Amino acid sequence: MNGLPDSASSMHAKVVATASTGREAVSAIEEHDPDVVLLDIQMPGLNGFDVVQSVGPERMPVTIFITAYDQHALQAFDVAAIDYLLKPFEDDRFYEALDRARRHIHLEAVDAARDRLLDLLKATGKLEGGVPDDAEGTATQKGEEVPSSNGEEYLERIPVRKAKEIRIVPSLTVAYVKSDGPYAELHTADGSKHLIRESMKALENQLDPSRFCRIHRSTIINLDFVESVEPNYNDRYVVRLVTGERLDVSRRRRDTFEDRFGLSF
Repeated sequence: MNGLPDSASSMHAKVVATASTGREAVSAIEEHDPDVVLLDIQMPGLNGFDVVQSVGPERMPVTIFITAYDQHALQAFDVAAIDYLLKPFEDDRFYEALDRARRHIHLEAVDAARDRLLDLLKATGKLEGGVPDDAEGTATQKGEEVPSSNGEEYLERIPVRKAKEIRIVPSLTVAYVKSDGPYAELHTADGSKHLIRESMKALENQLDPSRFCRIHRSTIINLDFVESVEPNYNDRYVVRLVTGERLDVSRRRRDTFEDRFGLSF
């Protein structure tokens, strides 16, 4: 486990325990059951991954790994870390990781509360016919779909959980989508951001391909919001949206993007 930046108190984070070895980290996690763990991968005795195995992946709190070696990043995400910090890191990067952890905890809490409500309704017979279709799955519910010309259905409205309510985001107002760890962040035309628990691949399959195009492993854009396209280094493009954002098109997705726009630089 690792200490917090000096100004972390301004983020209302409370340190409940610290540990200097892997075994101490296991004991501290089991004793204090914290909401978030900052876990150094390189520690005496047990390393960070060993700590996860000792506590049990299913019992681990939300985990942010800390490492001096970038090659550990992929392994960190293989064991479901919400984020990782590469030493040396700035306070801003720490706060970004902490904010991501908090959003994750919030969504998990909403899911748990909703599941308890569904269980109560079923137990009391108030929910007839079992769990409705839109009550199954992850933090996103099944949105309203519209049929396409080829018979497939695509999302027209995307439900987004906000505190104690569910807001409906029309898909046509989404300017672009960025991946955020295990989540997707919807950026709408009015500048709002909405976090949903959905993989980019799954979301890509649910959005109308006549309007949406995946231009990068971590980015999906709404073609209606594209203002200009500029050639970039190494045979790539930069897309500028009407909202002002500039987004890179990866080399891997260049051909698909060119076909969609009929580009030929």
